[in-house]
Amino acid sequence: MTHDRHSYAEPDLVRTTHLELDLALDFGQKVLAGSATHTLAWSGSHDRLVLDTRDLTVLGVEGQTSDGWEPLEYSLAAADAELGSALTITTAGHPRVKVEYRTAPTATGLQWLEPAMTAGGVMPFMFSQSQAIHARSWVPVQDTPSVRFSYAAHVTAPPELMVLMSADNGTTSRRTGSYDVVMPEPIPSYLLAIAAGDLVFEPLGERSGVWAEPATVRKAATEFVDTEEMMRVTEELFGPYRWGRYDLLVLPPSFPYGGMENPRMTFATPTVVIGDKSLVSVIAHELAHSWSGNLVTQDSWDDIWLNEGFTSYVENRIVEAVYGTEFAVMETAIKQHATVVKLDPLTPDELAVELPGLHHRSEYHGTTATGPLKGSWFLSWLEARFTREVFDPFLRGYFDRFAFRSINTDDFVAHLQETLLASHPDVVTSDELAAWLYEPGIPAFAERAASARFQVVDEARTNWLTTGELPHGAEQWTTQEWLRFLDAAPDVLSPLLLQQLDRAFGLTGTANGEIARRWYQIVAASSYEAAYAEMAEFLTKVGRMKLVLPVYQALAGTDRAFAAEVFAKARPGYHPITTAAVQKILGQ
Repeated sequence: MTHDRHSYAEPDLVRTTHLELDLALDFGQKVLAGSATHTLAWSGSHDRLVLDTRDLTVLGVEGQTSDGWEPLEYSLAAADAELGSALTITTAGHPRVKVEYRTAPTATGLQWLEPAMTAGGVMPFMFSQSQAIHARSWVPVQDTPSVRFSYAAHVTAPPELMVLMSADNGTTSRRTGSYDVVMPEPIPSYLLAIAAGDLVFEPLGERSGVWAEPATVRKAATEFVDTEEMMRVTEELFGPYRWGRYDLLVLPPSFPYGGMENPRMTFATPTVVIGDKSLVSVIAHELAHSWSGNLVTQDSWDDIWLNEGFTSYVENRIVEAVYGTEFAVMETAIKQHATVVKLDPLTPDELAVELPGLHHRSEYHGTTATGPLKGSWFLSWLEARFTREVFDPFLRGYFDRFAFRSINTDDFVAHLQETLLASHPDVVTSDELAAWLYEPGIPAFAERAASARFQVVDEARTNWLTTGELPHGAEQWTTQEWLRFLDAAPDVLSPLLLQQLDRAFGLTGTANGEIARRWYQIVAASSYEAAYAEMAEFLTKVGRMKLVLPVYQALAGTDRAFAAEVFAKARPGYHPITTAAVQKILGQ
């Protein structure tokens, strides 16, 4: 394994193989309290167990003996701002160790919502977000993807609320105030997840369904009706789905991501539920993680491309199989265009930092969004060189070989050499592989996705900017065509052009979050104050970072005072992760 420098744990000495949680949810205090019991596999005779924590209050530690439980000595190190505190427990090779603890109201991995912040407006809501290293803020754990464990949990909560976890929850929404769940497959800590709220279930198929608030569930089920078909085509391509059920939990708008691939229970943003299925690639992405990321996992955050690059590739294959080649090509072209635009103004030194080779050690967990895109681009390039008839069995074999294991880039490269390259030695060169794996930037020989429909959109945009003539037929454009139109538009436009476009197509106030993000980014950069009220409402209602951070970034350059005013109003509804990101943008 690669040593994970984002964790204090020492998995070469001892590993958690099973975790038992006994937790009580306290909405009044906004804390979880209870115990975490680790079943341990020792690699030899050692005298310590080191767990990751962040802002946890440790109430006591016990070790299991042949006669019962005995208290153990422990120490909690001084806190690092990002990594938290190492909890070092003195043991004598105890097979099980129990930590009694409680979380802080400010736990970075939990968000507690008042009823007014939910769709129903009556009951409170709580949910977790453990990726990347936030599990340690609500569970004392070896918080590294190199360690995998099964888990079971007993959770008590107010009886009017339903509790769900990234585990086998069943499909009944009967509320008892006491819940028991089991996750039989071994997972890394960042896939630990919990949520509680006014939640009901709507089936999508034999193996899939939607959990959401009553006001949202029917609309979400209609939007995600193709989930079972997505599962079927992915199994045909890359092997069996190995997690039992695949359910979706639609969270309140404050959820900071598009989706989180918690096994058996994807957490999803409501911003993709807009009524036309145009944003369901998010669901395809999270489902794809059931193979790449959840099944075969990076062993540290330095190799995130093994999770996200592979997943983006599989996502695109799912989208193509279910919604057609043109849809898939447009999605790929949008992502590639965003990367190229981002890289265009960078110097060679900046380029090396911003988009490194895939075999790279990041400054901190997660690298940039461009690294995973480079990974998916690399896999698409391999597919094109070897053909799908050869590449698909290779990828299926990869998922089989490393199932329920955590690996690094060296492991992947060795597998690539032993299988695909050894049996087809003259298809790619070592220099080409090196360009993808070790050199910064996108290789010059990489082919970019091209959409005929986007060519029409590009011509319409150029004509509009030149003559002021509005694009013909734009009323029938798909979401992807509008994204392309706005993505490649200048950052700053005249009030006259913005007013003309807005009056014709009603972009201000759009319910489509992806279009809104791009539109309000231009609005902010252009100081188009006619749209400020709706832009402020959008930033206040939505907490998904992908949608709000670019708008704040643009506002920071034109009207920082207005941005700060909006943030002050929106902040109570933001997740701690989103709050920290906005504060960084605004210099707070």
